[in-house]
Amino acid sequence: MFFHVARSLRCASSGTVDVKVPLNFWCGDRVKIKDVSTTEPVYEPATGRVLCELELCGSVEVNQAVQAAQSAYQAWSRMSGMERAHIMIEAARIIENRREDIAEIEVVNNGKSITEARMDVDSARLCIEYYAGVASTLAGQHIQLPGGSFAYTRREPLGVCVGIGAWNYPFQIAAWKSAPALACGNSMVFKPSPVTPVTAVMLAEIYAKAGAPEGLFNIVQGGQETGNLLCHHPDVAKVSFTGSVPTGKKIMEMCSKGVKQVTLELGGKSPLLIFEDSDLGNAVKGALMANFLSQGQVCSNGTRVFVQRQMLPEFLEEVVRRTKDIEIGDPLLERTRMGALVSRPHLDRVLGYVEQARKEGAKVLCGGEPFVPLDPKLRGGYYMTPCVLGDCTDDMTCVKEEIFGPVMSVLSFETEEEALLRANNSALGLAAGVFTSDVKRAHRVVEHLKAGSCFINNYNITPVEVPFGGFKMSGIGRENGQVTVEHYTQMKSVFVEMGDVDSLF
Repeated sequence: MFFHVARSLRCASSGTVDVKVPLNFWCGDRVKIKDVSTTEPVYEPATGRVLCELELCGSVEVNQAVQAAQSAYQAWSRMSGMERAHIMIEAARIIENRREDIAEIEVVNNGKSITEARMDVDSARLCIEYYAGVASTLAGQHIQLPGGSFAYTRREPLGVCVGIGAWNYPFQIAAWKSAPALACGNSMVFKPSPVTPVTAVMLAEIYAKAGAPEGLFNIVQGGQETGNLLCHHPDVAKVSFTGSVPTGKKIMEMCSKGVKQVTLELGGKSPLLIFEDSDLGNAVKGALMANFLSQGQVCSNGTRVFVQRQMLPEFLEEVVRRTKDIEIGDPLLERTRMGALVSRPHLDRVLGYVEQARKEGAKVLCGGEPFVPLDPKLRGGYYMTPCVLGDCTDDMTCVKEEIFGPVMSVLSFETEEEALLRANNSALGLAAGVFTSDVKRAHRVVEHLKAGSCFINNYNITPVEVPFGGFKMSGIGRENGQVTVEHYTQMKSVFVEMGDVDSLF
C-alpha cells in the first residue's frame, strides 16, 4: 500500500511532484515499519520545506530485508546470464520511459538542476543496459593437464551484497552498485543516504516491475546505526560503499570482522593541471566542469586547479567571467545551471571554508556568498554563489581538505616537474586531469599522476564502460567497466582426474 505525502510539491511540467512513502522496500513492495520508534525529516533543498518523514530501519527490518535478499538469491543465481539480462534490459526500458518523473523527483530531493538529473537517470539506465550485456559473457577457463586430466574455473556470485549510497547521486549510485551485482547473480540490500532517500525505492519498484524475483533488490532506510547492522550481518557477503574517507575506514573495519569483501569509493581532492599551450576556451570549460557540477558536490571534482604561470592572468579573467554568468535558482527550470546545496548544515560548512580561505590569504575573485532567489518560494533554500579563489597556496585549508561545494582553488606553477610533485602531494587519489596540446606531455603527465581516474583535455566524464575508482585513501575496487565483475564474483577451481590416483601412501 502506498501512502502519499500530503504536501503538493513543485514540478516544472505539471505543477506537482508526487513523492510516495513509505520509502523502505523488500519482498517486492514498499514496507511501512510497525511501531516505528525513530523518524527523520527529509527536506527539499530548493525551498527548505519538509518532504516527508523517513522511517529508520533497525535490526528487525534489516533482518527482514536480508532474508528477502537471500531467498531471491537462490532463484536469481540459478538463472542463466541471458535470463538475467532480459529482466535488466526491461528495467532499463522502464527507466527510459520514466526518465522525466525520476529526474524531477531527484531534483526535489537533491537540489541539482533538472538538466543534470536527466543525465544521471541516463547514466543509471546505460549502466543497467551495459551489465545486462555482460551477464551472458560470464565464463570460466579450461586448463589442460598431463595425462588427459584437466581443470576448469567457475565464476560464481557472492550472495547477498550490500550497497550504501551517497546523497550527491542518489538514483545513479543505486544503479551503479546494483547493476553489476545483479548481472553476476547476486541479490542486494541498498541503503541510500538519509538525506536523499526518495529515488532509490523507485529503482526497486522498477526492478520488480521488470520481473525480478521478490527480494532481489531491497531498500532499507537509515543512518549510521542501520549501516552498522548491514556491515555486521552474518549473511551479507560484500559491502560496496560510496562516501567519506572516515566512514569508509569504519566500514572496512566492520567488514573485516567477517572477512567480507568491500568496494570503497571515497573522497577526493583532485588536481587539474592546465599548461600554457592549452586551448584557453576548453581549459576554462574543463575547470568549470571539474568544479561546479552538482553544486560542486562531486567526489571526483578537480578542485585544485594548477595553471602554468604564463597562462594564469587570461585564465583567471575568463574563468571568473564564466563563473559569474552561471544561472543560479530553481533547479526545476530549464535555464538553471546551479541549484541548491543538499542541506543547510552543508551550505554553512562550505561557506565556512570560503571564509577560512579568506583569512588564510586567498583572494575571493567571485562568489562564495549566500544567494537568495527572487522567487519567494525559494527563499528558504540552500543556495550560494559559485566561488573562485585566487592566490592559493598548497598549505591552505581550501587546498588540502575536500570542501564538497562550488569552490575552485586556483594555484600557479612553473614547470611540469613541479606541478606533478604538488599534484601528487595528497593522501587522496580519486581523479586528476591535464589540459595541454602536447600529446606526449599529456600521456607523460598522466603516467605520473597518482590517481585512479585521469582525464586528458576534458573532465568529469564517466562512461559506464570505463572503470571508476581511486588510488591511495580514495578507495578500493572499481565501479563500472568489465573489471567490476571481479568484485561481485568469486573464483572456484575444479580439478578433474582422468586416470588413477598417484598416492604417496
